Amino acid sequence: MSLLGHFTPPSTAADAEAICEAVTRPTMRFVAVKSEEQQAALMLHKTRDLLVRQRTMLINALRAHLGEYGIVKAQGPAGVNSLLALVQEAQDAVPVHAQSALRSIVAQFHALGREIGHLEKQILDWHRRDEVSQRLATVPGIGPITASAIAATVPDASIFRSGRQFAAWLGLTPRPHSSGGKERLGGITKQGDGYLRRLLVVGATAVMRMTRKDRSKQPWLARLLATKPAKIASVALANKTARIAWVIMSRGEVYRSAAA
Repeated sequence: MSLLGHFTPPSTAADAEAICEAVTRPTMRFVAVKSEEQQAALMLHKTRDLLVRQRTMLINALRAHLGEYGIVKAQGPAGVNSLLALVQEAQDAVPVHAQSALRSIVAQFHALGREIGHLEKQILDWHRRDEVSQRLATVPGIGPITASAIAATVPDASIFRSGRQFAAWLGLTPRPHSSGGKERLGGITKQGDGYLRRLLVVGATAVMRMTRKDRSKQPWLARLLATKPAKIASVALANKTARIAWVIMSRGEVYRSAAA
């Protein structure tokens, strides 16, 4: 007999007793309730993220299909533009039915671009009306998209005791591996909100590119880049950015650089 036949769900009375016991604990943490406006803003973000992933799928499909005919272009935005232009010019390089399929992909790509732009405009409007989001955008590596996502996701920063706890909630802290009294740190935990973590890492990567051109703007990151790979440096900066964001939200301040 299957073990599922012996499974008995917990009773309502037991659940209620456990909840009553939990709320009496002094160390119990509670989830902050989001407003309807914050929920709406997060819906814009989640829809935008979905459409961006769909657009990436179309780009990959376009590369794969053209690659079947030996047509290959460079990675990055410039390469994508070249691929889109090639679809119009490759009438003699691919069969008629392939041209039809490629044109459908290009049409969907442009339609998604318009929808993404429309959503980003609404996110920017929300950002301009939200005071916390505007303060977060003063941090290097945090633009309106990331700032509004954090402000909408974290309605009350006081539920975190420190910036490190906030970074850990985002999965940006190293996973400890201790043995024999020796502490070793592994990769980041990648727990928590993956969308916010990804936005912070992308923003940190942009700051890192600027730092390579002018190391005086971010001395701490410049020193880190001298000893660590670029990906590790990006995650480390994202961790630091998350901690700064917590300070700004919890204290009601704006970002001030160390040189200020």
